[in-house]
Amino acid sequence: MFGKDVAFGVDIVTRTEQHRFYIDALKPAKLRCHVAPMLQEVEKYFAKWGQYGTVDLKQELEQLLMLISARCLLGKEVRENMFDEVFSGFHELTENSLQLISLLFPYAPTPMTRRRDRACTMLSSNFTQIIRLRKSSNRVEEDVLQNLMDSKYKDGRPTTEAEVTGLIIAILFAGKHTSTTSSTWTGARLLSHKECLEAALEEQQKILKKYGDNIDYDILLEMSFLHCCIKEALRMHPTAPMFLRKVHKNFTVRTREGYEYEIPSGHTIASPLVINHNIPYIYKDPNVYDPHRFGHGREEDRVGGKFTYNAFSGGRHACPGEAYAYMQVKVIWSHLLRNFELKLVSSFPETNWLKLSPEPRGKVEVSYKRRMLSRSILENL
Repeated sequence: MFGKDVAFGVDIVTRTEQHRFYIDALKPAKLRCHVAPMLQEVEKYFAKWGQYGTVDLKQELEQLLMLISARCLLGKEVRENMFDEVFSGFHELTENSLQLISLLFPYAPTPMTRRRDRACTMLSSNFTQIIRLRKSSNRVEEDVLQNLMDSKYKDGRPTTEAEVTGLIIAILFAGKHTSTTSSTWTGARLLSHKECLEAALEEQQKILKKYGDNIDYDILLEMSFLHCCIKEALRMHPTAPMFLRKVHKNFTVRTREGYEYEIPSGHTIASPLVINHNIPYIYKDPNVYDPHRFGHGREEDRVGGKFTYNAFSGGRHACPGEAYAYMQVKVIWSHLLRNFELKLVSSFPETNWLKLSPEPRGKVEVSYKRRMLSRSILENL
């Protein structure tokens, strides 16, 4: 899906260094510059909505997050000149790569495999063209693509065109596809729990009264309850159903009940998030959507140790884009809460477990009515 020059197509040493490129590109100091363009994309997109109406939230967020990804990850060349082509190619790539059959038989000569490979070739060609144009013109941009182009391995070797294209397709998948799923689940859960929706709205009211309509990186960090709402949605609907790890040496696991299990070297172990995130002695009433469980005084995600909460994986494989993911979902939902009255029209969505990255099944229909939580109104509350 991402090419043979990156991720699991290379040895562990190279893969670890490529992971470091992501960490450097997405560290807080570099994330700050993405807030303004994210806001511009969000405001421009929702300005097209009418005074009231009904939309498929999943489809709307998919399109918006592709716009944000094009702007912040891929750069203005894609956003301004190649968006439709890249959006179409990426949609084709993900639709034909995320079925379970693609995991079990990735090279089977099926129509799905051919569509996947054709889309990957098209995207790689587009990104290679952008890389060459930037290098020939000596133009430098503030986007993740530029960071990956400028990255170097520890021996001083720069990244190749094939590596950069593979890395950018991989981060595009993480930044757009998984964020579409998590932002949709966040909305579906919020709109199904009135008390949580009111608490999230109250938080926005306080921030508006304190800062006006301004939003920057530091203000996003103050949206602690909205953060917990997203985190709880990911606990209940992780974008990956399980993580797999190869055992390199024997070790023993001791359970709470005192039982011991010997895990032999060479075996593969699975860490299923759908079980880990629903253990009742860690998460009280795990089937209940309760963002407060992560708040001060409860902090249930720390009860069982540092790997109690695994929505963004952990250890050396921890997702380097966690802060970026929270940031863009906060930008979207803070805008929606401030500017629209929202109601979930369709029934709460079921999970499509046939996808490699589980997502809401079918449409998530939401009705909206435009409003404005202005500072002047808040002062009279």
